[in-house]
Amino acid sequence: MQRNLGGWVFTLLVLAIVAGAAQPLAAQVIVVEGDVVVRPRPIPRPVPAQYRIHSVDVNATIRDQIASVQISQTFENIGSRTLEARILFPLPTDAAIDSLTLIVDGKELPGRLMKKADARRIYESIVRRRQDPALLEYMGQGLFQTRVFPIPPGVKRRVEIRYSQLLRKENGLIDLRLPIGTLKHSHRPIGTLSINVRINSSSPIKTVFSPSHSVDIKRPDDNHATGKLTLKNVTTPDDLRLLYGTRDGLVGMNLVSYRPDPKQDGYFLLLASPQVKLNKTKPAPKTVVFVIDRSGSMNGKKIEQAREALKYLIGRLGPRDTFNIVAYDTQVESFRPELQRADEKTRKAALGFADGLFAGGSTNIDGALTTALGMLVDKKRSSYVLFLTDGLPTVGERNELKIAAHARAANTVNARMYSFGVGFDVNGRLLDRLSRDHRGQSVYVRPNEDIEVQVSKLFDRIGAPLLTNLSVGFEFDEVARADAAAAISRTYPRELTDLFRGEQLVWVGRYRSSGRVKVTLEGTNGDQRMSFSFATTLAKSSRDESKGFVEKLWALRRIGEIIDDLDLNGTNQELIDELVRLSIAHGVMTPYTSFLADENTSLAALDNGKRARVTVTRELALTSGRAGFAQRDAKGKFQQATTVPSAVQAGGRPLSDVADGGLGGGRPQKNVTVRNIGQKSFFRKQNQWRDSAVTVEQEKRAIRVTQYSKTYFDLAAAHSGTLAKYLAFSEPVLVNLGNQTYLIEPSGSK
Repeated sequence: MQRNLGGWVFTLLVLAIVAGAAQPLAAQVIVVEGDVVVRPRPIPRPVPAQYRIHSVDVNATIRDQIASVQISQTFENIGSRTLEARILFPLPTDAAIDSLTLIVDGKELPGRLMKKADARRIYESIVRRRQDPALLEYMGQGLFQTRVFPIPPGVKRRVEIRYSQLLRKENGLIDLRLPIGTLKHSHRPIGTLSINVRINSSSPIKTVFSPSHSVDIKRPDDNHATGKLTLKNVTTPDDLRLLYGTRDGLVGMNLVSYRPDPKQDGYFLLLASPQVKLNKTKPAPKTVVFVIDRSGSMNGKKIEQAREALKYLIGRLGPRDTFNIVAYDTQVESFRPELQRADEKTRKAALGFADGLFAGGSTNIDGALTTALGMLVDKKRSSYVLFLTDGLPTVGERNELKIAAHARAANTVNARMYSFGVGFDVNGRLLDRLSRDHRGQSVYVRPNEDIEVQVSKLFDRIGAPLLTNLSVGFEFDEVARADAAAAISRTYPRELTDLFRGEQLVWVGRYRSSGRVKVTLEGTNGDQRMSFSFATTLAKSSRDESKGFVEKLWALRRIGEIIDDLDLNGTNQELIDELVRLSIAHGVMTPYTSFLADENTSLAALDNGKRARVTVTRELALTSGRAGFAQRDAKGKFQQATTVPSAVQAGGRPLSDVADGGLGGGRPQKNVTVRNIGQKSFFRKQNQWRDSAVTVEQEKRAIRVTQYSKTYFDLAAAHSGTLAKYLAFSEPVLVNLGNQTYLIEPSGSK
């Protein structure tokens, strides 16, 4: 039997096992009727018992808008005495609890619902007899506590909770939320957190997007999709969100808007994705020129991997594609004087050319690029240059600005350039400049990585262009046509990439005008110009933070663009000041703002801009080497960010490490001094967590509140569920709520 928590208050679920009996007690449902005021309860302090949360497995199946979720928690006693394990976890407020199951020695023991007092009494009596009960108790604010007793030394116990939920649908997007972030209240790391989501839709699925995690999304066909995520040693998991849209047509689009302050510009996220199986529309034919470095520094494993990568790419060309190969050292050599059609005969000959590539000589990058770009003459075809190098230009033109200028002049067909930097000796700034000028992307391959894997991964992604030369237009109902362009600003990426089969466009920006708007995506497929439109609404004001991830995603992209501007165009104090402001507001640490994570540095320090300027000037002067490599690699991750971290912290680590861990949401961090919760960023300063929005004057006027005091409960009631999510700390918290600042201190603190 099920009850919806939105209209009823679920009190307690208990699994009771009678001594000597193999069958559980008969199940019944008991609820509390009427208006119930739920107050936050003290979170139990962790006991010194030696147990660990071995794993948490979440499996969700969505059929249209109905989600069926199963959460399995496995506890392991790693101590020497029998103990009770506790873990707090959330459930959505509109979920319907199905069951609780305790698994003991492979046997499933289902639970039953009963009155709180009776359940607690039965549970305690079973505990005294050292039987195997489990308790699921509602703690308020959508928070539940599981208690499992007994767990003998070296033994594991697994508890399963199943629930169903009607998912929200807004502007064509269905929103799945798995509030696993509250697992952080357990104060114990989770050995393995595994999440599997299956989507079965009667309407074609177009866009699938997770703003919170780097979920592995698969779309086997237009009506099914899967998402998988596995994290190890998780201490502060983020809530998982997965949004997907269903629309008819060749290309599906969805738009999410967020405007926390009606007096300021809002933020939008545009998703666009083609259908998986294209029945009538074939990918447009393309032209690809492979530019391969065969200089002496490529000797050994590098040139072997480059040969294999090139042979793989040749095999992936379609019969309507044209191609050529440019290999360079001191001299520049082409496979053929001009472009070749990728038929069986030419592909076989190209494979032979690839087998004949050997390393030796210097590095003539300028000559290789101008030769390759000069072969491209057909403006109607989609053209790509895949450029691979492992070093600096050593012969011919060596000045990176002149090399870039020559490449721009030679590119008369608006070809895209994708650059691969292999190893730490590559000039990353030159590669980024080339990729930016030619609307491509830079990929950096570490010395211990496989070149073939990285190159083939990108080529597989861009191998089937559906729409090229993309443009997006907004037509407002109440905005004059002349003002429509000004209504949308600061969009990222700055230049739209092509839309490929199986890929998804993620485009963010700011908007000034609100209300109804028609969004139109245009692109070229072969000789045909195609257009796709849909109507939506840009929010005038956002009542809650449910779409706050759009602002943070925009901030990440903006930070990436700032770093790129500073890298390519030199130090600019105005941009550095903006970088510092965004880092503070959104808890995004970079090597240039890592001093903000220093516990002894005030957020209001007047020298932040100066410190950042010195760091930026010093770090970005490095065009190559390990540090230069790491910075360019990570800059790209910010520019291409699709997930919002709970804490992106640099400290003294390379920015690439920050991007890999923080932006992906998976790498556990020790000694974390920055946290993002909801739309607030907290910095740990002098043994307390401080809301980044708190000014010096507000701090002076802060009201001191002791956790779980009458004042605390009154404050919690006044702010509903807003307060609870800002208190996942064991130390004092300085936070702005409404127009007042509070210093909330743990109970028992002085």
